[in-house]
Amino acid sequence: MSIRHHLDEATLLSYAAGSMSQGMALVTACHLAMCPDCRKRAQSSEAIGGVLMDTLTPSPISDDALDAVLAAIEAQDEPIAIETVRSKPERPADSDVPAPLADYIGESFDDIEWKRIVPGVYYFDLPCQSGGVSRLLRIAPGKAMLPHTHEGNELTLVLKGSFTDEIGRFAAGDIADLDDQIEHQPLVDSNEDCICLVATDAPLKFTTILGRLMQPMTGF
Repeated sequence: MSIRHHLDEATLLSYAAGSMSQGMALVTACHLAMCPDCRKRAQSSEAIGGVLMDTLTPSPISDDALDAVLAAIEAQDEPIAIETVRSKPERPADSDVPAPLADYIGESFDDIEWKRIVPGVYYFDLPCQSGGVSRLLRIAPGKAMLPHTHEGNELTLVLKGSFTDEIGRFAAGDIADLDDQIEHQPLVDSNEDCICLVATDAPLKFTTILGRLMQPMTGF
C-alpha cells in the first residue's frame, strides 16, 4: 500500500491531546492503523504533549476525583477509538477493515446493512458521539458526490477503491483532511465500489441548488 495523502500536524496534535470528537478520532485511528508514517508522527505529537504537560502547574483535585473518573469509564458504552488503535495498531492481514473500525462493524464490509441515498450511493451510520456525521460511504464506479464545501472540518479515509477530486487521487489508506477552505466533488474512478470512512464536525455546504435540495436526504 502506497499512501500519498496524510494527516495534518494540527489533526495529529488534536488527536494526541484527546480533544477530538469520537467520530473524528475513529477516522484518525483507522488511518494510523494503515499508515506507518503517520503512526510515527503521532508518537512524536504525543511526546510533545507529554513534555508540555510536565511544564504545567498541578491543580488541586477533590478527594473523590478518582472515583468519578472510574465511574465515567464504567459508564462508557461506545468503543473508544484512541485506546483501540494503541492496543491494535495494524489491521489483520486478511481483512480490509482497520482494527479500530472492526470494533464497530466486525471484520467484513459484506455484513453491513447499507442504506441507499440514491442509486449507486449507500451509507451506514456509526454509533459515534461526534456532534457531526460519522459514517461509512459506499459509492459505485463512475458515481460522484455533489460538489460541496464545509462548515467545519471533514476527514475522509479511503478503505477500498479510489476517488479523484480537485485535490488529487485518493486510494486505499489515503486520507482527505479538509477544512472550510476546500470545495470539491469526489468522483469514484476505480473499477470497484469505493468505501470510505467519513467524519464531519459540522454540516456540509452544498454549492448547487440540487445539492441543497438533496441535503436532507443525504444526512450530511
